[in-house]
Amino acid sequence: MRVAITGASGLIGGALTASLLEDGHSVVHLVRRAPRSGSDPRLEEAEWRAEQGRVDTVALHGTDAVVHLAGAPIGPALWTSRRRAVIRRSRVRSTRTLCRALARMRPPPPRLLSASGMHYYGDTGGTVATEESPPGKGFLARVCRDWEAATRPAEEAGLSVAHMRTAVVLARSGGMLRTLLPLYRAGLGGRLGSGAQYMTWISLTDEVGAIRFLLDRPELTGPVNMCAPEPVSNAAFTEALGRALGRPTILPVPATAMRATLGDFAEETALIDLRARPQRLEEAGYSFVLPTVDSALSDILVRPAPPAGA
Repeated sequence: MRVAITGASGLIGGALTASLLEDGHSVVHLVRRAPRSGSDPRLEEAEWRAEQGRVDTVALHGTDAVVHLAGAPIGPALWTSRRRAVIRRSRVRSTRTLCRALARMRPPPPRLLSASGMHYYGDTGGTVATEESPPGKGFLARVCRDWEAATRPAEEAGLSVAHMRTAVVLARSGGMLRTLLPLYRAGLGGRLGSGAQYMTWISLTDEVGAIRFLLDRPELTGPVNMCAPEPVSNAAFTEALGRALGRPTILPVPATAMRATLGDFAEETALIDLRARPQRLEEAGYSFVLPTVDSALSDILVRPAPPAGA
């Protein structure tokens, strides 16, 4: 296959690129600068400027699929009005720009996997969300809803489009776990708030595996929950991480302190009660490599770390 990827410098994009190249596929990175040529002929670059509405579609001719992962980090930071605008624009506007460009191609790539977020469902209050569940409330839920709607030009042009509603991705090299590990290793880790709120997660291994699974199944369109089959409470995750590191987890962070420091970011991420299951992946036959939080943390923390720059 020849696969184009936006957000290729991020945690998921980098791991997906490595996986595809290892299996003999070729990859086109969509970058926001002048393209550069590298030593690997299977890895190309094409320029796109979402803010200016520009995409080098010439370089995308002959691609079998586009995996759209670009988006500004949602935290950890206070959500000022300016920060909210950046988060929204980097997802909704960039997706609309890309999909309009793909729709104009003759022929367009047949497959588009577009990122979305598990926060589409908002606070589920203990109810387990599936792809059939309605959207929730809150800033991130609205962003995810509009993010998915921005793919409409590609859908109308006949592309097979799936929306990847990704949960918290567990990996040593980035994301939430990279932030937490120094604190927990120092014995400063603990539950957040009451710890009763559920956290939906997926290992980086299974995130990449599920993307590869979707690339091979263009009949799977619409929303797909990218999460492990066993969500856990924040307290259970805290205990599992402490066990994996052999460190105590006795210093809870009060919810009031988190709200005072981080405002809505804390409310909609760390303190939200969000439970979901990967119904469509399971029904389609995807087999999770790391289905439990203990297996995921053991794999992440026991395996040797990749060399710097890998």
